[in-house]
Amino acid sequence: MVNLWLPAFAALAAAVMALMVLWPLRGSGRKGFIALTVALGVAGCALYVLVGTPEAATPRTETAASNDLQQGIRDLQQALEREPQRADGWALLGRSQLALGRTEEANAAFERAVALAPDEAPVLVEAAQARAQAHATRQFDDTALQWLRHAQQVDPNSERAAWLIGVALRQRGQNAEAAQVWEALLPKLEPGAAAALREQIAIARGAGGDAPAAASGGHALQVSVALAAGTKADALPANATVFIIARQPGGPPMPVAVEKHALSDLPITVTLDDGDSPMPTVKLSALDEVEVFARVSASGQANRQEGDVDSAPVRVKLPHTGTVELSLP
Repeated sequence: MVNLWLPAFAALAAAVMALMVLWPLRGSGRKGFIALTVALGVAGCALYVLVGTPEAATPRTETAASNDLQQGIRDLQQALEREPQRADGWALLGRSQLALGRTEEANAAFERAVALAPDEAPVLVEAAQARAQAHATRQFDDTALQWLRHAQQVDPNSERAAWLIGVALRQRGQNAEAAQVWEALLPKLEPGAAAALREQIAIARGAGGDAPAAASGGHALQVSVALAAGTKADALPANATVFIIARQPGGPPMPVAVEKHALSDLPITVTLDDGDSPMPTVKLSALDEVEVFARVSASGQANRQEGDVDSAPVRVKLPHTGTVELSLP
């Protein structure tokens, strides 16, 4: 009978690696974070069963167990010698080495993966993080930062790339630039993660000598959103997202301030300010007038998609006292 403890150990190692990689963004959906971590753990177990040697997994000593684990790595390395063009294989080797604490070997494997798949955003992000872990002071050097920036170009929705770019900029003392990168990330995050990131933005702004992002003064805008009378919540997708948006009247569709909430949060009252701006160069406090509306999105994307439901827009002169009331049909 095959001893199952070694595949279980592989699953645990993969889950630990998932926690290391995903921890900075853990707030963006607790269920999703847990599900992804468990999924990577299961994948680690499956990987061992497929690539390893389960029939040999009956070690009698800790030394034998370690030898078996080392053999699994060697088998993967031998497979890559036969097929050295497999970027996914090099990335897998990098993850395996990193899970064992072999940062130098992991970095070398990820470098090969990047060379073979230079436009794969997830590989670029993992490679940058492995490179930082291999650095004596855990710094994202110029190469790592370049990989992260390219990952963001390839996949503008990569939350990990944006988060790590901000970390890299803060390491360089470029606090204002880090805050700008993180501010652009805010609309993509769940409320809990966004709130945590705003704290980091405020710290970065303070370190850079800037006023806190929330210092919008009288331009901060209080907005309440509710379903219109007679509208039943069950008529809308249960997992829909509500975006509360302020944008320039007659200008580009890009919001100057936006917050993201669950449909189940309605009715809700929020305060839009400079901290909610996805565009660091255009902030609420710099405008004299905005158009405010709410959008129910089944896709979870702020950009309008087929089937989205918008409230009637309300044009507001700034500064504005009182609450802007929005009703979703």
